[in-house]
Amino acid sequence: MIPRKVYMDNNATTPLHPEVKKELIKAMDVFGNPSSMHQFGQAAKIMMREARESVASFIGCSPEEIIFTGSGSEANNTVLSILACPSKQCSFFEGGRYKKVITSVIEHPCVMETVKCLSDRDIEVKYIDVDRYGKIKIGELEQELKKGPALVSIMTANNEIGTIQDIRSISQLVHQYNSLIHTDAVQAVGKIPIDVNDLGVDFLTLSAHKIYGPKGIGALYIHRNTPFCPLIRGGHQEGGRRAGTENTLGIVGFGKAVELRKIEMPAEHKRLLKFKEKLRERLKNKIEHIYFNGHPEDSLANTLNVSFPGAEGESILLYLDLEGIAVSTGSACASGSLDPSQVLLATGIPIEYAHGSIRISMGRETTEEDIDYMIEVLPCIIKKIRSMSTVNMGSTGGVK
Repeated sequence: MIPRKVYMDNNATTPLHPEVKKELIKAMDVFGNPSSMHQFGQAAKIMMREARESVASFIGCSPEEIIFTGSGSEANNTVLSILACPSKQCSFFEGGRYKKVITSVIEHPCVMETVKCLSDRDIEVKYIDVDRYGKIKIGELEQELKKGPALVSIMTANNEIGTIQDIRSISQLVHQYNSLIHTDAVQAVGKIPIDVNDLGVDFLTLSAHKIYGPKGIGALYIHRNTPFCPLIRGGHQEGGRRAGTENTLGIVGFGKAVELRKIEMPAEHKRLLKFKEKLRERLKNKIEHIYFNGHPEDSLANTLNVSFPGAEGESILLYLDLEGIAVSTGSACASGSLDPSQVLLATGIPIEYAHGSIRISMGRETTEEDIDYMIEVLPCIIKKIRSMSTVNMGSTGGVK
């Protein structure tokens, strides 16, 4: 018997929305280079302009404040790399005024690896700790800000545990100390309302493939009064801020995806929150020694991160896959590593809990039947794995 096919790894990537696919197929006939002055190029330029307006409108900014990138990772790298730019164009950063970056211990790998690189370029790096729910410790952040201006990079919503930060309050604090604020909102955009004016950020990163758009296209919001230095040079594209012939198809798909999110997001949020609460309660009743990670309230409606002491996360993932269910053990960008999740360890949970964790991330195609199937299958898998485990479960009796 062929098992059901249940996709619950939407934080890694989402399936292409059928309407986005239709839009991409139509756009395939418009092949001109948007930089060309003839009619073929101008047709592409018009489509790109309309998509930029859609993306900008979705997060409450002007089209001129959006640049398209090859991914969310590129957008994050672009912002952070400004600190190491020696160009005179970046005079705002001269004199060591912004030779410091402050970030959290639970950022996406593309941020963590970039700041490691910056530390080798005479850039001071400070990491802010989080509490047991993944909320950053504001007091620590303020103490670092008191030491001098910095570029602060804090993600809006964590990709592994779903915890949502209070970016509005963080931005106010950062600006109080004459510093700049960047937020990686890749996991938040399209799941919760995002308005850059309300958040008060200087930079914001988003990505199409997390909201049922195509892969290979991201975007960076840059406040009009914020200094900027290109990561990729060589041409006048994107207002001289990101060289290279634009990914017209990807941009068109991005524009359509945000238009659809504006329509579908509110109802989807309510539906997935209901599914999440059902999963949490049913699994808690069916499985002993279970621990839920992330904030119980300030978290994404689609994300549930669960630890099962005495069962390896990789084994759970593989057994679920045999039953047709796709989940993750953490960030897709960190897959292939057998090390426990740094995000989970940062919240203070024991290493054996981190090793026994999976991330369930639902999406627009998730049904109640999928949830029921997960509730039916997962307890049996945990029981089977634990029966083969050498871990002493007696030490986890206090976990709730």
